[in-house]
Amino acid sequence: MFGPGRRLYSDLQDIAGPMLRAGHAVVVFPEGTRGAGRVGTFRRGAVELAVSNGVPVVPVALSGTAELLPKRGRLRPHAVRVRIGRPLADPDADTARTAVLELLAECRPRDSRVRRRIARLAMSWTGLGLVAAWSFTEALSWPLLPELALAVLCVAAPRAGLRLTVSAAVASVAGGLVALALYSGTSVELPQPLTTTRMHTTAQNEIRSEGARAVRHQPASGIPYKVYAAEAGRAGVPAVEWVLRSTAARGERIVGVGLVLTLIGVLTQRWRRFFPQYLIFVGVAFVALFTLVIGSWR
Repeated sequence: MFGPGRRLYSDLQDIAGPMLRAGHAVVVFPEGTRGAGRVGTFRRGAVELAVSNGVPVVPVALSGTAELLPKRGRLRPHAVRVRIGRPLADPDADTARTAVLELLAECRPRDSRVRRRIARLAMSWTGLGLVAAWSFTEALSWPLLPELALAVLCVAAPRAGLRLTVSAAVASVAGGLVALALYSGTSVELPQPLTTTRMHTTAQNEIRSEGARAVRHQPASGIPYKVYAAEAGRAGVPAVEWVLRSTAARGERIVGVGLVLTLIGVLTQRWRRFFPQYLIFVGVAFVALFTLVIGSWR
C-alpha cells in the first residue's frame, strides 16, 4: 500500500488523516502486498500515519487468508481466524510486526506433524497413484477397502479429497473390469484373503439370477467387490454391462464416502492436533467392522 516514494504516503495522509482525526478507524495492510502465508516486512507508512495524527496502532493478525485465496490462485473454502491485540504504546514498524507475529502464534490452531506429512502425500502425485493402485488391486485381491485409504488422506488434506475420491472410484471399476476378463473362461484363481465360501456362493447365486445387476447388492451386503467381479467373470457377464452396473454401485459408494470424509476434513481443521488419535480410532473401527462382517459370512 505504501511505495518507496513519499507521494503515495502524502496521498494517504490527505485521505486517511481527516478520518483518523474525526475518530474513525482506518485499516492498513503494512506489507504493501499480498503474502504467500508468511508475514513480510512492514513498511513505515502505517505507523507514521498513526503517530502523526495522534492515534494508537492496534495490531491485527489474520490467519488462513493465504489458504482462502492464494496469491495467483483461486478462492477455496478455508477457515479464517482474526486476532486483535492491544494498542502499541511506542510503535514502529518492527514492533508492530513482532506484535502481529505473536498474535498469529495464538490464533493458528495447533497441528499434528503426522497430519502434515500425510497431507503432503495426499496432495502429491504419489498419493494419487497410491489411492489408484490400492483401489485397483482391491478389486482383484487386496483385502483392504479403498475407503480406508480415503479415510486417512481425505481428512488429512480435504483439498485433495475430490481428486482422490474420483481416482479411487475409477480405479476400482477398472480393477473390476480386469477381474471380469481374467475369470471369463479361464482357470485363473487370484488370492482373495478374508473372503469366505458363503460370500462366493451368495454372489454366484445373485449373479446367476440377476446378471450384472447383482452388483447393486455389494455396497450393503459386505461381500467384497472382488468376489462379485470374479463370479461375474465365471458367469460370462458382458463387460459393458458390468462396467455400467459397477459404476452405479461400487463407484457411487466410493464417491459418497469420499465426499463425506472430505467434508469431515474441512469441518475438523481446528482439531488437527488430534489427527494421530483419529488414525487410531479409524484403525480400531475398521478392524472391528471387518471382523464383524467376516464373522457374519462364516
